Amino acid sequence: MKYQAAALLLVPLALARGEGGAAMTARLQDALARTAPGAPVAVWVYFADKGDAPAPSAAQGLVSDRALRRRAASLPADRLVDESDLPVSPAYVARVAPLVIRVRQMSRWLNAVSVEATPESIPILQALPFVRTIDVVMRYRRDPGTETMGAPPPRPAAAPPTVTGAPRGTGALDYGLSLAQLTPENIPAVHATGNSAQGIIIGLFDNGVRLQTHQAFDVLRPRIIAQRDFVDHKTSVVPNNPNPSFGAHGVNTLSTLAGYEPGQIIGPAYGASFILARTENDSSETPIEEDNWAAAIEWAESLGVQVTSTSLGYLTFDPGYTSLTWQDMDGRTSVISRAAVMAARKGVIVVNSAGNEGDPLPGENSLIAPADADSILTAGAVTPAGIRTSFSSCGPTFDGRIKPDVMAVGSGVYAASATDTMGYGYTQGTSFSCPLTAGVAALVLNAHPEASAMQIVKAIKTTAYRSTAQAARPDNFYGWGIIDAMAAINYLGGGSHPGSPAALAASDTSSTSFTAHWQTVTGASGYAYDVATDTAFAAPVAGYLNALVDYDVTSARVSSLAPGTVYYYRVRAVGTGGTSANSSTVEVATLGFVAGAFTLSQNYPNPFNPSTRIEFQVPERSHVSITVFDLLGRPVKTLVNGDFPASGGAPYFVIWDGSRDGGLRAASGVYFYRMEAAGTSGRSTRRVMKMMLVR
Repeated sequence: MKYQAAALLLVPLALARGEGGAAMTARLQDALARTAPGAPVAVWVYFADKGDAPAPSAAQGLVSDRALRRRAASLPADRLVDESDLPVSPAYVARVAPLVIRVRQMSRWLNAVSVEATPESIPILQALPFVRTIDVVMRYRRDPGTETMGAPPPRPAAAPPTVTGAPRGTGALDYGLSLAQLTPENIPAVHATGNSAQGIIIGLFDNGVRLQTHQAFDVLRPRIIAQRDFVDHKTSVVPNNPNPSFGAHGVNTLSTLAGYEPGQIIGPAYGASFILARTENDSSETPIEEDNWAAAIEWAESLGVQVTSTSLGYLTFDPGYTSLTWQDMDGRTSVISRAAVMAARKGVIVVNSAGNEGDPLPGENSLIAPADADSILTAGAVTPAGIRTSFSSCGPTFDGRIKPDVMAVGSGVYAASATDTMGYGYTQGTSFSCPLTAGVAALVLNAHPEASAMQIVKAIKTTAYRSTAQAARPDNFYGWGIIDAMAAINYLGGGSHPGSPAALAASDTSSTSFTAHWQTVTGASGYAYDVATDTAFAAPVAGYLNALVDYDVTSARVSSLAPGTVYYYRVRAVGTGGTSANSSTVEVATLGFVAGAFTLSQNYPNPFNPSTRIEFQVPERSHVSITVFDLLGRPVKTLVNGDFPASGGAPYFVIWDGSRDGGLRAASGVYFYRMEAAGTSGRSTRRVMKMMLVR
């Protein structure tokens, strides 16, 4: 019995008919007009039916149990499988194969094959009685300029230490410099409940993951359950090309999503399992082709993927091919947009970057495919301060839908290096707001495994909060706003909801620190506290906004404060179903203090690897230089060279990461560091200390 392709998958109109009756799209006609005789052209060959396929119920055995369980949350029991799950007719493929250069990909959902053909073979394909339509395979090129990665800036001369310690139940995590990209989305509060998206399967589609041995992936690697390279047709997603840029983008996005190296980076979904697909070819000569992505989403869906993260940023096609226009951003024109919708309807939470095209022309949009797809989460980019970045693409779609859907941090994102297994740097782009959004979706799904994909999408959009720069909500610049992971979890209900703890008076107050106290409450899986210099907590102390501790902790030492200053703190309980209301506010004043002398402290740790901290104090405004020397007295690295006010409270500090001036790594051995300081009154000092680097 023959089954017709689903109506959802019908290609757009504007078709030309061949002698055999099969249609050819205007896009393909345009491409053929630009193609030399005998030159290869990539095309989709759409079939009229599935041939002599069995009844759709037979597809049950072609879909994994995990995929069926996921579909059950979104589809009626009698519609878990349909004709789109049946394979493309082998007989049809066998008839097509000898007429083309090669068969590239097969799509069950589209009921089509992508092939490399010649202009001369197109009429022959059109004449085949089972061919319905022939269209060009769209080719995209990503502009890498927006998403270049830079080295992390030097740490500030004085800053509070991050909360340290590995997680125990809901214990505090040391997010390092990645904390800034997680705080606006309220991700640390969800981690405090013990939710790291454990058990959720996420699919990452990118240009490969070259450096899977990076330390940020040490915890993740055993949870990569499948990977496939759809470009070079192999298993591993490490590209064959040795160029370090090949597969670099995937390292950056995967670490943003699920990296775990305390003190450096922690991604929102660090406990999830992963399916990795390489769908993009980095070669400047070879554009990205949509059939790779369509094949990848079908493969991952059949394996049971629950959330996908695709940091596509493509709109302009390879020269010689017709480009999509802003009018084509309607969720129905491009193959990848139609495949994204199909995946969403099968219960996958599809997350895609909005694009880095910036502001559109009046009356148009600047979206990229498949960000225009319906029923998915399209993520735009904001700064850590919640302001839309200038490059973040805007809607509406051509058919009038609001895009992007939500926003997440996509500027100043701290990610793993693709060339150094212990290296990190800052990058930007909606390519990084996308994995943060996908991570939040995985956290919400982990908290509510019974929820359907559309319920998760609705919860995330509904609870997103309005940026201070957003005139109205929703709009086509910010969508529904900045995502809030905990609010989305609370929106769907369930879990424990503890009462508010009582904040108690502070103790052990000094010029730079105090100890905050509170009472425990029943049902708490952890506690979060804030410290600020105002009662509205609009001016929080760095490192003490939503600081997290374990469920059995009743106090926290707050340090690196300014002397002679009034501070305020409050605390709230964290439950598996959300956080409690804030406690009453406690006021505490630090004691006055000014350093009485020049000091240079012994570095800590010592010996060290990979980095160490050096503290110093000055009793008055002084010019300070701190330089590292080797045993022969040769300068290795200038750590400090500038003016500093008198130390008040916490000492200044600098971090040496074991590198030389110029960036090369210093060898193991004994080193000296020398401080030279001259104050405005004429007082000065010169001090030398010894330290040891052990590689």
